[in-house]
Amino acid sequence: MADLHLSFGTNKPMDVFGATWERHAERIERAWREQIADEDVVLIPGDISWAMRENEALPDFAFLTSLPGRKILLRGNHDYWWSTKRKVEKLAGSDFSVLQNNAIPLAYVTIVGTRGWDLPHSKMTAEDHTIYRREVERLRLSLEAGKKMDKPLIAMMHYPPITRHVRESEFSKLLEAYNVKLCVYGHLHGNAHQTRVEGIVRNVDYHLVAADFLKFSPLQLAFHSP
Repeated sequence: MADLHLSFGTNKPMDVFGATWERHAERIERAWREQIADEDVVLIPGDISWAMRENEALPDFAFLTSLPGRKILLRGNHDYWWSTKRKVEKLAGSDFSVLQNNAIPLAYVTIVGTRGWDLPHSKMTAEDHTIYRREVERLRLSLEAGKKMDKPLIAMMHYPPITRHVRESEFSKLLEAYNVKLCVYGHLHGNAHQTRVEGIVRNVDYHLVAADFLKFSPLQLAFHSP
């Protein structure tokens, strides 16, 4: 589940974005405790906290630490508190793994990915193009690391690697080239849900996991021993 948008340490109530977001942290906690056990792994593909600084994110991480499961974190476009991978690991603690230019092996699969960026369009700036190319390279680094672990690859991104309007990108080409089985992503809210891609496209199974799209209940992905 992406886009938790927690704000226990800041004054950023999400209900300003509509009734859909009322008491969303309570709803996340209730569904999380109902569905997730200590031995489960939870993928959180970005926009974790509204905090601007690390100390403001501490209450949000205290909340996540209180919930069961091992959590794998990826940076979103609103995670301004996120600095270096080492600092995020120290802030988050032992219940968390941080995905940034690396790959994280689990029992039967390996988790890879990167934040991503807006897909190329006519109004992109030179800076946008620079960030896009950098994120493509970061995905490549993660996929290379994951390939060495010789397990099926599951990708998590914050931005969608494809949409209903952009059916191919450098991100999706890499996912296909490295034989990624499944990709979860967030970032899309409200009317933007209509631009999502769900299901298998060129052998990659895509799922939007933004919290509001999931009605604040985690999407279960079950993987078993080959």
